[in-house]
Amino acid sequence: MDLSLSGLKVLDMTRVLAGPYCTMVLADLGADVIKIEAPVKGDDSRQFGPYVNGESAYFMSINRNKRSMTLNLKSPSGKALFLELIQQFDVVVENFRPGTMEKLGLGYDVLKEINPSLIYAASSGFGHTGPYSTRPAYDGVVQAMGGIMSITGQVGGKPTRVGPSIGDITAGLFTAIGVLAAVNYRNVTGKGQKVDVAMLDCQVAILENAMARYFATGKSPKPAGNKHASIVPFEPFDTSDGEIMVAVGNDGLWKKFCTELGIQELIEDERFITNPKRLENYETLRPMIAEKMASESTATWYKRLTDAGVPCGPINNIEMLTKDEQVTSRDMIVEIEHKIAGVTHIPGVPIKMSETQGAVRKAAPILGEDTTEILKSLLGKTQEEIDALVAEGIF
Repeated sequence: MDLSLSGLKVLDMTRVLAGPYCTMVLADLGADVIKIEAPVKGDDSRQFGPYVNGESAYFMSINRNKRSMTLNLKSPSGKALFLELIQQFDVVVENFRPGTMEKLGLGYDVLKEINPSLIYAASSGFGHTGPYSTRPAYDGVVQAMGGIMSITGQVGGKPTRVGPSIGDITAGLFTAIGVLAAVNYRNVTGKGQKVDVAMLDCQVAILENAMARYFATGKSPKPAGNKHASIVPFEPFDTSDGEIMVAVGNDGLWKKFCTELGIQELIEDERFITNPKRLENYETLRPMIAEKMASESTATWYKRLTDAGVPCGPINNIEMLTKDEQVTSRDMIVEIEHKIAGVTHIPGVPIKMSETQGAVRKAAPILGEDTTEILKSLLGKTQEEIDALVAEGIF
C-alpha cells in the first residue's frame, strides 16, 4: 500500500471549487478519483481564467491526480451507465444544489439500494435540510452570511471578503473529513451513509474566538484590521523599509521581545506585565513598540527576532512565497507537465506522512480523456459497445 487511500474508488460528480477541492485531497492521498463531466462543456471552472495554451489554470490547480470521463446524465443510456458505475465505487461526491440528483433519479435513496456500502457525500451552500436548503450559493454569498466578512477588514472600514474562497475551501476540507470518517465506520460495520456538508455551516464552525467573544460580551465583534482581538502585540509593525508581522503569544515571548527591542523596562511594568494588561493598555503600548520597530529594516528584525525565538515573518506577496526556502523545501510548489498547457506550477500536498506520503502524480485531465479506458477497465465494455454508446451521444 504505497498511499494511504490506495484502493478507495471515488466517483467525482463535482464542479467549480468546494467539491473538486474535497476530491483533490482524496486523490492526493491515493484514492482513484474519476471525475464525471458534462459532454462538451465539462466542469464550469474549465471556463475560468487565467488560461495557459487554452487550458484553465484555475481548473488545473484543483483537479490534479484525477481521471476525466464525460457522461450525459440526462439521457436514459447515460443514466443507466451511471448506475452500472456506481456499483464499482466506494464513494460518490457531488456539490449540486440539493434536489438536483433526486430530479435525475440518482439521489442517495436510489443509489444506496444499488450499493448499500456506498458513501454519498454532498457539499452544498446551505445543506440538505433547513429553510435555505434549495437556494444556490457561491463563496462570496456564504462569506457574507457566515459572519466572516463582518470581522474582516480595517478598523472602521467596510466588511471585507477574505481573499481565497474560504467558504468553498473549508467546505471541501470538511467534506473530505466526513468521507474519511464514513470510510472508517464502513470498514467496521460494512454500512455506507450520507455525508451532508453545508458551506454556511462550515463558516460558522471556523468563527472560533469571534463566536466566543459574542457570547461572552453580548456584542458582535467588528473588523480589527491586522491586530489580534485578544493577544498583544500580535500584528504587523512598520520597519525602516517595510513591514513585519509579530506574534507575541505569551508572557515568556513578551520578555524575549522586549529584550531584543531594548525596552526591558516594560517587562515588569504593571501596565504590560500580562497579556490581559497589555490588551487593556494597548493604545499606550503600541506607539512604544512602533517607535523601536521603525528603527531597523524588515530583514534585520526578522533575523534578530527569529534568533531570539519570537514568532515573526515578512508579509510575502505570492512571488516571494513561491521562493521561500521553507515552502520549497517541503515541496509546496510543484512543477508538473500538462498535455496541452505544458509545464505548469501548482501547490503541493500539505499533509506530510512518514509511511504513505501523498503526491501530485498526474496533471489535471483533459475533458473526457479517460472515458474509453474507464469503460473498458471498470465495466468491461468492448470497443464495439463503446462505439454504439458514442453514437447515442452520451459522451
